[in-house]
Amino acid sequence: MTNQSDGMTSANVDWDARAASFDEEPDHGLSDPAVRRAWAGRLRGWLPGRAGDVLDLGCGTGSLSLLASEQGHRVTGVDLSPAMVTLAREKLAGRDAVFLVGDAAAPPVGEQRFDAVLVRHVLWALPDPARALRHWCGLLRPGGRLVLVEGVWGSTDPVGIPADRLVGLLTPIAGQVRVERLSGDPLLWGKEVTDERYAVVAPARASGQELGEASAAGA
Repeated sequence: MTNQSDGMTSANVDWDARAASFDEEPDHGLSDPAVRRAWAGRLRGWLPGRAGDVLDLGCGTGSLSLLASEQGHRVTGVDLSPAMVTLAREKLAGRDAVFLVGDAAAPPVGEQRFDAVLVRHVLWALPDPARALRHWCGLLRPGGRLVLVEGVWGSTDPVGIPADRLVGLLTPIAGQVRVERLSGDPLLWGKEVTDERYAVVAPARASGQELGEASAAGA
């Protein structure tokens, strides 16, 4: 999938057009208190225990950014869709949060580094997941961690990235990779699900500088 600057993708998904109704999905808007508590609990276990800087890539309307902010973290969100970014800015108005329009695979954050890079349902759609992972690891401070929420959706024509493939991509660049299965928790999705949904939490093995240089070199 090739990201473009107008909120579209090569798959012709117009995220700007979907922004207004995006939060209607239970796991997007987190308007149901039970769903919200479920995500907040998971996020508390994935993100660093102490307040830090969190980069939320493909942040959408900022629902996970808001939970991270409520847990004391400083948040930078990046999304391809200007309309999504506008809604995220409104949702987190007055909080220690910044939202930028940009490509999740190469976020426009300059030399800033983070204690956690949080990415939900984005990696599977990128044209070069391995390269994106290397770049994201390069954005981590020493001791930082990747938090990736992914899955495989649909039975007739499934899309997504299986957990074993993602673990294989992370093994050369990450420390101990932890996989947390999410399919069995209907509160996260507002319904029962039978497909593969999971989270991966992984500390970067090499330093951010080393991984950033490898990514820039296309290694």
